[in-house]
Amino acid sequence: MRKIIIFGNSSSGKSTLAAELRDEGLAHLDLDVVAWLPSYPPKRRPINEADEKIQNFIREHDEWIVEGCYADLLELVEPVATEAIFLNLPVHLCQKNAMNRSWERHKYVSKKAQDDNLVMLLDWIAEYMIRKDSLSYTAHRQLFTHFQGKKTEILCN
Repeated sequence: MRKIIIFGNSSSGKSTLAAELRDEGLAHLDLDVVAWLPSYPPKRRPINEADEKIQNFIREHDEWIVEGCYADLLELVEPVATEAIFLNLPVHLCQKNAMNRSWERHKYVSKKAQDDNLVMLLDWIAEYMIRKDSLSYTAHRQLFTHFQGKKTEILCN
């Protein structure tokens, strides 16, 4: 049974890789859906509420992919995961991916709304190596280093 966590910087290709694996029959959970409350401005969902949603997903599926930037949420899944994939692309490739991404309907009400967020996203991507939060390179490296199952690190598109 495949139980995969995928993580990396924003726009590193997590959702694209998850879609390819979903085509092999694995259920897919994008952590962006559970990490945020439906509010404006955006506000993180309390971790216990996000965990409840994640655990429900895991119970409902035998084989799955859980993907996102959130090391704090991925740590809740890591004990039952069989595989970890760290998309560790250079910042400039993540920024290029962000500029070329198609409309993410599950995240934005329109392509224009997504494009209006692009400058902020490019800045966010650029800060990946220096941030010290659960969405940082440091948190992702630690998660990958301590993972006990099959590990794959991807360095380019």
